Amino acid sequence: MVLGILTSIAACPAIIGTTEAIRQGQRQSAKERHRGVKSGLVVQCSTRSAAGREINGCEVVLSDNKLYLSVPTDEFPDGQPDDHPFAGYFLPFPERSWGRLGEGFVSTISDDPPQLNWIYVDQDTFEVKYGLRADAEPHIVGPWDVTPVDKRVTLEGWEGFIAVKYGPGEWALYFDKEDDDLKGILDPEMRRKEVELVRKERKQRRPG
Repeated sequence: MVLGILTSIAACPAIIGTTEAIRQGQRQSAKERHRGVKSGLVVQCSTRSAAGREINGCEVVLSDNKLYLSVPTDEFPDGQPDDHPFAGYFLPFPERSWGRLGEGFVSTISDDPPQLNWIYVDQDTFEVKYGLRADAEPHIVGPWDVTPVDKRVTLEGWEGFIAVKYGPGEWALYFDKEDDDLKGILDPEMRRKEVELVRKERKQRRPG
């Protein structure tokens, strides 16, 4: 009887270790699954200012090789009709490896025919853009990742995204790489707002 108890006690660490390993594997599998799911992007920001109230919750869209926010206007309450909603996922960028730091990021640019482009940041202007591999390769192509809990998008390990206003209802997405409010890149008079990028699962359509 005593021997049986001692054997059980000795086995406990192994059992606990095995259980924890299984849980870690399950968490890792869940993480990998969500990374491959095609998702939209919405911006979140403080709503204490008029700019924040204008863009908070807006969807990210693709147009003319750049990423914009779909801001409702009187003329286009549902956003510009030619804009393509972001629908993307993480994917290893060819001949680049960042290990656990992240991967490349892609999005569809059209539904018919379906076509993917790489998401990247222009190394000179810090605009967030999309394009073919040849377009993206000279620029900042990763590592893209997400925060551990809320799954907000990161680039190079942090959230440095800024929305910049070009005109009425027109906001473009930038990455503040140097964390200096894009000093020397933008006209100081241009309105800008720090934003978070949140992945949003796309609506499931009826098959067929």
